[in-house]
Amino acid sequence: MERKEQMQNYDLIAIGGGSGGLAAAQRAADYGKKVAVIEQGALGGTCVNVGCVPKKIMWEAAGIAHSHAYAKGYGFAAEPVSHDWAALKESRDAYIRRLNGIYASNLAGRNIEVITGSAVLEDSHTVVVAGETYTADEFVIATGGTPSIPNIPGADLGITSDGFFELEQRPQRVALVGSGYIAVELAGMLRALGSDVSLFVRYDSVLRSFDELMQSSVIEALESEGIALHRNSVPAGLASTDAGLVLATGNGQDHGPFDTLIWAIGREPRSRDIGLEQAGIDCDSRGFVITDKYQNTSAANIYAIGDITGCAALTPVAIAAGRRLSDRLYGGMTDRHLNYDNIPSVVFTHPPVGTCGLTEQQARDRFGDDIKVYVSEFVPLFNSMTVSKLKSRMKLITTGSDEKVVGIHLFGLGSDEMLQGFAVAMQMGATRQHFDDTVAIHPTSAEELVTMK
Repeated sequence: MERKEQMQNYDLIAIGGGSGGLAAAQRAADYGKKVAVIEQGALGGTCVNVGCVPKKIMWEAAGIAHSHAYAKGYGFAAEPVSHDWAALKESRDAYIRRLNGIYASNLAGRNIEVITGSAVLEDSHTVVVAGETYTADEFVIATGGTPSIPNIPGADLGITSDGFFELEQRPQRVALVGSGYIAVELAGMLRALGSDVSLFVRYDSVLRSFDELMQSSVIEALESEGIALHRNSVPAGLASTDAGLVLATGNGQDHGPFDTLIWAIGREPRSRDIGLEQAGIDCDSRGFVITDKYQNTSAANIYAIGDITGCAALTPVAIAAGRRLSDRLYGGMTDRHLNYDNIPSVVFTHPPVGTCGLTEQQARDRFGDDIKVYVSEFVPLFNSMTVSKLKSRMKLITTGSDEKVVGIHLFGLGSDEMLQGFAVAMQMGATRQHFDDTVAIHPTSAEELVTMK
């Protein structure tokens, strides 16, 4: 298609001002390119505004509540305390606004223009925002995802994880519907801060894509905190009554009343109404943009990164993919791309889950009997003085005669922090012998990974 002559032409336009779009844009600008970012909401996308950052703040608050509960075991007077949800929200929101400003300053410092509004592609080189037309040699689609809501009667009476961060006060009676990381994280936070929580899962477990040892460990932790787990519960309808919200499930049961119901059943791509078809970009049946390992779409000059691709919906993944894309396009690194194997991730339950590489089942499917699995289960030293004796659990999965480590799965205090270094070791091809030859740091939970037998 013939290029339209426009005054406002760029080397690269990133559609989406979240982690991936900003990473690609800033790296391109560092290479001296003329760049713009189109964003209809606050800079930083899901992670900064309604995801990783505010979630971690709430997780830290819940952790303080847990510490207070454990304090008596260490000789502290465990006096009753109250928690001011509204004050925390005010401080948290102010911090997020400050981050938004930092993002804006960073873009301005690189002479990256921020175009505010919803983008619609007219063709592979042209986008329209609020009636204004812009052209670019290349585009990167990084519009992310949005929480899913079930198509059932009364679904709009519930809120999503986005709505969770809008709550001005902590609801006392909460239903969470979903079994993924968002569901179990929010359930734990709310329970620690004082809510009565019921968790409804479609099948018989949570975190079903994780190693089975992690699934069972998280379930044990949730139930030990007093969270009511309703297995094999498919939502059929939500109704408002004088007493509160009532959830009907497919097995004919009614549950409640609840003050708040949070849908955490997954996320869907923001791929509608942005002109992907007009630009010649193919999507799969769920609406995710199809890419190859170089983030190429079916349109020669358009790329896609982050949650919109449906590949490892994690903020660091989007950032890494965005930077590598600009390295390839503008930095002369012709084979630069993100390897989606061995991506470490953490679920911020209490205590957290850390995982990298293959689950045991995935390893058996790939390598058959040529695997060896090591498991450790122990009460961490911290809990030696507390009433709670919840066990930490760790699993190493190896394959081949040299026992190359292909999976690490951690559940317990410190799993979130200790995983990063072990993920580096996996990326470098570490074997069980490398682990064994590393001197343990004692007394820590991390030493279990280098002393397993």
